[in-house]
Amino acid sequence: MLITRQTDPDNLETPFDRLGGLISEAHYVRSHFPVPPLDPASFRLEVTGPGRSPRAFSLDDLRRLPAHTRRVTMECAGNGRVYLSPRASGVQWELGAVGTAQWTGVLLSAVLQEAGVPEEVTEAVLVGLDRGQMHDPVQSPGPIAYARSLPLEKAQEDVLLAYEMNGAPLSPAHGAPLRAIVPGWYGMAAVKWLGRVHLQAGPYPGYFQTVDYARWEEPAGLPAVRVPLAEMQVKSQIARPAPHETLSCGQAVQLLGAAWTGQGEVTRVEVSTDGGGSWADADFLDPPEAGVWRRWQMSWTPPAPGAYTLLSRAYDSAGRSQPREHDPLKGSYEIRHTLPVPVTVRP
Repeated sequence: MLITRQTDPDNLETPFDRLGGLISEAHYVRSHFPVPPLDPASFRLEVTGPGRSPRAFSLDDLRRLPAHTRRVTMECAGNGRVYLSPRASGVQWELGAVGTAQWTGVLLSAVLQEAGVPEEVTEAVLVGLDRGQMHDPVQSPGPIAYARSLPLEKAQEDVLLAYEMNGAPLSPAHGAPLRAIVPGWYGMAAVKWLGRVHLQAGPYPGYFQTVDYARWEEPAGLPAVRVPLAEMQVKSQIARPAPHETLSCGQAVQLLGAAWTGQGEVTRVEVSTDGGGSWADADFLDPPEAGVWRRWQMSWTPPAPGAYTLLSRAYDSAGRSQPREHDPLKGSYEIRHTLPVPVTVRP
């Protein structure tokens, strides 16, 4: 069911036009390096930091802490990259590098409380047990581990260390035996095969924090600076009709899609059937839930034969909305502009 976008390592996309229930039937897979061979029985999560001995947690130790289960929508920061012009490097995702799953695990804050957090700590670096050589966008100095950093405030807020997905143990492709789930942030923060949490004072300038998974910002009166990607931006996508589908004139069709955001909740979705000339509100199929997409629908009866361009745009409770064009400062990430869906209406 998943679409192969890359092999060795596997990067697999969900066909977005098969959008169904609130929980994705098949969740996309994003990997940077091959799946590491790990034995759950001998697995240990280490917590390291300044002036302290490492603290190790087995899976049994983690399971003895209070378990939490929550739905989370996760999107790859490069979702929609294939629609950029000129063509950008990286995995050529269409619309399906996004999905919603139910994750079960222990709060990172509970683990940090058990381990203790020195007063000077400001960052929690999540380090995966997968390793490899990076060649794009810049070659790494030999094999490196996949690692991403979180501000301590976020780490102690709602980050989940998950060992189950949709009521079953994590699969190797999804990070077994343990992975991070960072609600509201792009998927690059959800480190798979998590083996270490390193506490440190000051920012972490790692490869996947500064070279990759970062964007440009232009401070007033200063040269542009690199900023790590973090929170998901508000976005809506049309699942059905699919691009270039043929519809029948005078016959009603249900437009279906989903919208999500990283801050607050999606409050409104508008749909245009004339390329942005006019807009109408869609109806939500799901109640608002922080960190979870809302599916939407709208009935449309094509009035005449011809070519039509469908668009959708979302708004959230933080006052944000989708732009019409992609921001070049984002590079090949945060692709959230309204994407046209061309359809043909036959007599």
